[in-house]
Amino acid sequence: MSLIFIFLDGVGLGLEEQSNPFFNVKTPFLTSLFGGKSLTREASGKDYAGATLLALDAVLGVEGRPQSATGQASLFTGVNAAAVLGRHLHGFPNRILRKLLAEKGMFLQLKSRSFTGTFANAYRPDFFQALKEGLVKRFSCSTLITYYGGLDFRNLDDLRNGQAVYMDITNKFLQEKGFKVPQISPYEAGKTLVNISRGFDLTFFEHFFTDLAGHSGDYNTAAEVVVTLDSFLESVAEHMDLQRDILLVSSDHGNLEDMSSKIHTFNPVPALVMGKQRHKLVSLLAGRQDITGVLPAILGTLSATREHGHGAGNADSPS
Repeated sequence: MSLIFIFLDGVGLGLEEQSNPFFNVKTPFLTSLFGGKSLTREASGKDYAGATLLALDAVLGVEGRPQSATGQASLFTGVNAAAVLGRHLHGFPNRILRKLLAEKGMFLQLKSRSFTGTFANAYRPDFFQALKEGLVKRFSCSTLITYYGGLDFRNLDDLRNGQAVYMDITNKFLQEKGFKVPQISPYEAGKTLVNISRGFDLTFFEHFFTDLAGHSGDYNTAAEVVVTLDSFLESVAEHMDLQRDILLVSSDHGNLEDMSSKIHTFNPVPALVMGKQRHKLVSLLAGRQDITGVLPAILGTLSATREHGHGAGNADSPS
């Protein structure tokens, strides 16, 4: 078994309202999963024929709106990072959160249990210059867990060779920045992500155009992002072996699901789980019911699978 973890920045479970693009924009794949419902609060808390959708708390008992640095640190360590700081922190992680990520980051915890992992995202050349200069203060939580985990970062050559996926899924952003890369369909990107995942216990992909679209306040931009995401997830599900593999999609805080404002929401975030073997992961997530439970649920599921002899434990290490 292998597990693909797709992290969507800034996606909450909103209500069936006009301000929610997940409700108003056609998402044929997600709607088919949820028996005709959209990716909304009303669809959560249910086990469907091919998927389970849970709602996870992202506020974590700390006053204020959930933010990226503390939300992602909580997702990727299993620790309530907002409680550690005593507040929600936006943007890049500070010194305290970097220390937490260096000690308990997702890829480190995988390695300590002899599981293999990889980060599928491609990075631009300027990142590698910052990496060379050791400018970790500029790094996001996802980058830091990869850095502290000792994994290799994928570059634009990997992207061109079908060995990476860019954060916007289609490479359109890179082309607009002048990089010579092919623009691909969400379908192609989904297939690439699954191909990357073969041979790893956990494959991680981050998509943060969702949060950018939410902050933009532009409903057309939000609608385009939702349509792209729906097609991408459909492709991932189509190319995975859902008889034995698991797909997990979750987020750090709400935003895109309420375009009536440009700020983060207090909404719960989704934990969308697909695959015939998903119920161990679902039960572990349901036991915690907030975003700090995501990493423990991943580790618990991989460990349980290994005990039953279905893991990918003989895969080569990516580092």
